[in-house]
Amino acid sequence: MCLALPMRVERILPDELAVVEMGGVQKTVSLALVDGVAEGDYVIVHVGFALTRLDAVEAHKTLALFAQIAQATGEGGGGEA
Repeated sequence: MCLALPMRVERILPDELAVVEMGGVQKTVSLALVDGVAEGDYVIVHVGFALTRLDAVEAHKTLALFAQIAQATGEGGGGEA
């Protein structure tokens, strides 16, 4: 099963890279597939690539759902609500 996650862009780096964050976890990903990404934007990330920008409201809804699932399954956090 594949999962693409909404992550917040923390820093834009050289060479079409960015540091993204979700639930305190940071990762460097490629922005090569998405134009016009800025710090503070949310992007959908899959296997190290940002696939598309995501509206902040939708990103927060998805992250809240992840948090509810984690709480219901007893797996702790990972998303922000």
